[in-house]
Amino acid sequence: MVRQVREVMTDQPLGVGPGTTVQQVATVMRDENIRAVLVLEGSRLRGLVTDRDLTVRILADGGDVTGRTVAEACGSELVTVAPDDDVDRAVHLMRSKELRRLPVVDDGQPVGIIALGDLVAERDPASAPGRTGAADPDA
Repeated sequence: MVRQVREVMTDQPLGVGPGTTVQQVATVMRDENIRAVLVLEGSRLRGLVTDRDLTVRILADGGDVTGRTVAEACGSELVTVAPDDDVDRAVHLMRSKELRRLPVVDDGQPVGIIALGDLVAERDPASAPGRTGAADPDA
């Protein structure tokens, strides 16, 4: 049976504005034990920022990060899926674009995030994410 993205995604993802500082979003990620946050302008999805983005695009530059924003840390290409898309489509996009997470957008509005860990748990219930019943936050 082909599953849909809505069946394995994390719904109600956390979102921040593009002017949010990287320090603020890193603190939220730590406190909420999450690895990715949507970047929103109003209700419009502008991007996705991950803990890896903060490390590679901001911290690796060195120097003072005070005042650096999540808008600077977001990737330039935004790839999304719809909740009604087959999980296979999400897998294909993640493989072809080398992504670990995809925002889920319905009628122009962000409604979730699907992560590699969600897909591993879906396809291999014996895996560590599958055994815990939740995606591995490190995936």
